[in-house]
Amino acid sequence: MGRPILAIVGRPNVGKSTLFNTLAGERISIVKDYPGVTRDRIYADMEWLGHSFSMIDTGGIEMDTKDMMLSHMREQADIAIETADVILFLVDVRQGLVDADYKVADMLRQSGKPLVLVVNKVDSFEKYMTDVYEFYNLGIGDPHPVSASSKLGLGDMLDAVIEQIDPGKWEEEEDERPRVAIVGKPNVGKSSLINKLLGENRVIVSDVAGTTRDAIDTQITYEDKEYIFIDTAGLRRKNKIKEDIERYSIIRTVAAIERSDVVVLVIDATEGVTEQDAKIAGIAHDRGRGLILAVNKWDAVEKDNHTVKEYTGRIREVLSFVPYADILFISALTGQRTIKLFDILDTVIQNHALRIQTGVLNEILMEAVAMQQPPSDKGKRLKLFYMTQVGIKPPTFVIFVNKKELMHFSYQRYIENRIRDTFGFAGTPIRIFIRERKGEN
Repeated sequence: MGRPILAIVGRPNVGKSTLFNTLAGERISIVKDYPGVTRDRIYADMEWLGHSFSMIDTGGIEMDTKDMMLSHMREQADIAIETADVILFLVDVRQGLVDADYKVADMLRQSGKPLVLVVNKVDSFEKYMTDVYEFYNLGIGDPHPVSASSKLGLGDMLDAVIEQIDPGKWEEEEDERPRVAIVGKPNVGKSSLINKLLGENRVIVSDVAGTTRDAIDTQITYEDKEYIFIDTAGLRRKNKIKEDIERYSIIRTVAAIERSDVVVLVIDATEGVTEQDAKIAGIAHDRGRGLILAVNKWDAVEKDNHTVKEYTGRIREVLSFVPYADILFISALTGQRTIKLFDILDTVIQNHALRIQTGVLNEILMEAVAMQQPPSDKGKRLKLFYMTQVGIKPPTFVIFVNKKELMHFSYQRYIENRIRDTFGFAGTPIRIFIRERKGEN
């Protein structure tokens, strides 16, 4: 379950962001079509020879500095290193091997994580290879020459990354217990919620071994059902520069969501739903995870007869791209409605793995077509032949048509709404792919 995480680290100005953007390609520059969601460029997904993983970009590491911002960048890089499965250590062939490279190399060695040494800005192998060999002196393995800007040497570098990933770690686990990631901005009450669930239910807590990330796995048993809760509260830093802390909490969030079946996004009722909440909800939606919106600190909000309705409307407006997510108003402090989380969780887990028979699906499809005619363009009308479910977690469907380009986004959304009207699928995204049937036009 999940993907390995690759962190790109090194001193400032060695080309980390250039390499990150080159590897991410066009995907990183495309803003997703969810209203109100802007993508944070700190992470991106990529694939190489059938292997997929998530990349993390980091600020430059300055080991000995009194500059507050550079010190903070060092702390951010620490978070990325602790979260990563493989580390790309980037150095600069033009600057040559400097003392700071040795210090960063020592820090990375102490992390115990697999390392791949990358020598950047090698625009000509013939010209710079002698200088590349100098980096053997770091004592962390073979240096891999690349030019991030010219896209040279990237294939060999990625092959080296794949060699460092333990394939057994990423095979589907036999553990069938649902995994629930508790995510959200810092200080919204994520750990408090887990502690309340533990305390109220008087369950036996057992440590779940095997994770090197700074998320904490906790087993909670409720009514003879076992759940693994992943808490992303993690590290506490002295320098609380709010924007940067929030930005880098995304790293832990991505790691936790990758390992989860269902995501509980905790929103601070006293602050209201924020852009950071929208980013996190967007990540969960992109990854196809089940989603529950838990509005915490509800006891601290002054309420009247309209408060719930107004608050719900604001959440639906900001998080309009996840209309399927249930909203639960809770207080981790008092325990108000926290127990109801388990009922919603069970529903979302069931819907996330729900399969619909092809015959039933096509009845719904034909009814939908009869109720609203498919779009046409220049005299050519879209024909929908049949639909079948091809996957779960999330439920994934394929519709076969005569011409893909005639399937307008709004009509696809209409079909999705008809499926949801019939089967619910509360709490889970669903995926619909459009395929052309051979021989049709």
